[in-house]
This record gives sequence, structure tokens and C-alpha cells, in this order.
Amino acid sequence: MSEVSRRSFLKHSGMAAGAAAGLLIGTSKTSWAGANERVRVAVLGINGRGKEHLSCYAKTANTEVTTLCDPDARLFAPRIKDFFTDKQKSEPKTEQDLRRVLEDKDIDVISIATPNHWHSLATIWACQAGKDVYVEKPMTHNIFEGRQVVAAAEKYQRIVQHGVQLRSNPGFQRGIQKLKDGVIGDVYMARCVCYKWRPDVGKAHVADPPKELNWDVWQGPAQAEPYYANEKGEGAHAHYYWHWKWAYGNGDIGNQGVHQLDAARWGLGVEVPYRVTSMGGLLLWHDYKEVFDVSSTSYMFKDKATGKDKMLTLEVRPWYSNDEAGGSSFGVLFYGTKGYMSFPEYEGYKLFLEGKLTEEDMEGSTVNHFQNFLDCVRDRKAENITSKAIDGHYSSALSHYALTGARVNRVLEIDTEKEMVKNDDEANSHLTRVYREPYAVPVEV
Repeated sequence: MSEVSRRSFLKHSGMAAGAAAGLLIGTSKTSWAGANERVRVAVLGINGRGKEHLSCYAKTANTEVTTLCDPDARLFAPRIKDFFTDKQKSEPKTEQDLRRVLEDKDIDVISIATPNHWHSLATIWACQAGKDVYVEKPMTHNIFEGRQVVAAAEKYQRIVQHGVQLRSNPGFQRGIQKLKDGVIGDVYMARCVCYKWRPDVGKAHVADPPKELNWDVWQGPAQAEPYYANEKGEGAHAHYYWHWKWAYGNGDIGNQGVHQLDAARWGLGVEVPYRVTSMGGLLLWHDYKEVFDVSSTSYMFKDKATGKDKMLTLEVRPWYSNDEAGGSSFGVLFYGTKGYMSFPEYEGYKLFLEGKLTEEDMEGSTVNHFQNFLDCVRDRKAENITSKAIDGHYSSALSHYALTGARVNRVLEIDTEKEMVKNDDEANSHLTRVYREPYAVPVEV
């Protein structure tokens, strides 16, 4: 996106300028002694995926988690016990506010496993503070944020890895290469499926947040709302079902589906769609979810080399379902003129020629993605990042277009240069947000 186009986006969306007030710029070391130097990590968000981050860093050499950061202090004791004390490791520091963590000159990496609405701002602030970043999917909560993250990574020359681990798995890499080499002929379509098991979560009511939870920091860039509790008295959105509240999450399209969208975009070799049509709704439960639980989306792209159309589809449904991709609950299928390939889950592929399975290659581990990130942190070769910030932007954007099309209930015609919807103010209003100071994603990073 050109500077003119980006300014047009901001003007069109009514985006107000924000700034990371009070942050120290460039507080980390900027050179490395060698490939064996210890990398010091702060994990931001230590529930759910955050536990996976702790586990994976523990399996990489010369890496030390020195700080745990989470707005909910109740999480510190169990994480320290499980990942440090029980394993005879030194206890890390704890902090509820990321801004204090960024002031620590000894921290090299911020590993982000927060709710989605914090992903981009935390990444930008970390880049400004001279830290490298591993950020969970989706990299963004809306499309405006994506370009800001890309700009921050470039400006401050930081290593930023988007957390779609399939990109670093050897089996998956070999499969995508075979696809590009023409093993199934000309590839014209990819089909993504996301059938994760998501139950009825009941009703919610306004309640007082626990005293250990910094509710202001937890909400961050989102507009202030009351804390909600479920029928059991537990947090309704903190700490998991925020995925299905518009202010914080992007439903399963942004939670699980972005993995499949990323793989499909990678295999098709496309970036921004020129047309998106999407429908969705809350079709199963009368609970406190807001974001659609069932949806169907189609995207149309132009192949840059040939000018031919390529199609991508995504289906999301959260309950009883047939298995379409050969994985337990999600996957991608590519269709070509000579056959098709299935990429179930994250590790690899199955090749089908003339309707018969002819080849299978499954090799991968989540640790591979963290290792790739850490290797790039040490050698400063951003070109070797397997899931770069720009890829995180393009793939996350597909989830945002899908949800926006379903929300406005009409076909979106996309200006692929500006990445905005043509002549549709309502749709474009969903491609950014009104931020809450001092947690605004800055216009100028």
C-alpha cells in the first residue's frame, strides 16, 4: 500500500492518530555475539496459547523466559509452578502491564499470546522498544492494523514472526513446493474447512472484575465495556470466549481459520482478493457469543503472472460435521487440472491423482516455528522468517474481509491497491476501529 493509499484509508475510515506515549525507543541490544547467544523472552498472555509458548521455548537451546506478563495476576503462580519451579528453573519476573516489560533492556523478545485486539499494538510497541516479536494469529484485529505492523517491523528492523506454525513444518513446505512445481497441474482453487468443536457457552451478566485482574489493561485498544461473568461466576470473555465478542476477537475465522487461509493463499500464490462474498450467523446457540459461529465465504483473486482468476473458499461450523480434508477438524484442499492435494492440520500433505492417494508426507512440530524465529533473531536475516509480517497482514485480512462481508450482507468489491471496499463506507468502517487512549494503534509508527 502506497503512502497516498494508506492516508486515504485513514481518512476514509475516520481513524484518529495515536501514539505509544511513554515507551522507550530502541531499548534492547541491537547486535548479537553469535548463534549460541542466549535469547531472553517475555511471554505476554500466559493462558491458552501462552502455555504453548512456554512449552516451546523450553524445548529450544539457549533460550530463557525471564518474564511473564498478563493482566490477570491469578495466572502467575500456577504457570511458575508448572513451567519453572517443578522443572528446577529460576522463577521469572511477573508484570501485569506490557509497558513496564518494554522498559527492561535485558529482554530481547516479546512473545504475544494475548486476545486478538492486543496483537498489533503490542507488536508495534515492542518494535519501537527494540524488541523482536513472535505474535499469535491473527496478527491483526482489523485490516488497518496490518500495514502498521509491517511498517513498524521495517522501520525498526525487527524480526516479526506470525504464529502460523504450518509455515515452518518440513512436510507442509515440501507439499507446497510440489504444488507450485505442478504436481496436480494448474491450480485453480483452494477450499478451507474449519470445524472445531465449539459448544453452547450459556448466558452472561455484568459483574465486578476480580481484584487480581487489571481490567483496563486487559481491554487495551478496545472501547471500555463492563466485565461480564457467566452463569458459574467465571469470566465470560476473560480468558477464552473473547474470540466471539466483536470488541476482542474474530470468531473461529480468525482463531483457527486463519491457519487455513494462510496455507491456501501460500499455495495459490495470491495476496489481496478483488471480490469477497460471505454469509454467516449465530445459527446454533442462544448464548453470549456475538461473532458468527457458522459462515461460508468465497474469495476471487487475479493471478499476477497469468491474469487468470483463482478461487478460495472457507467454511466454518462448530458442531457435528463430516470430515472433508482428512484431518480431525480443519484443513485445506487444493484442486488442479491433474488431481488434488489435501493438507490436513499442520504437518504435511496427501496427494491424490486420478482420485487415488499416491503420496503422503507428514513431518512437523510447533517447535519448528519458534526455532525458525529464534534463528532469525540471532542471525538478523529477516528474509529467512517463514511467516513474515506482510504474510500475517495478507492472511489475517482474509478473515476480516470474510466477517465484514457477512456483517453487511453483501458482496465486497475490493480495491486491491488500497485494500479497501469500493464505495462502501459501512464495510470500510469494519476494517479499522475507534481506539481508546492511551492504547491507540499509531497512524505514524
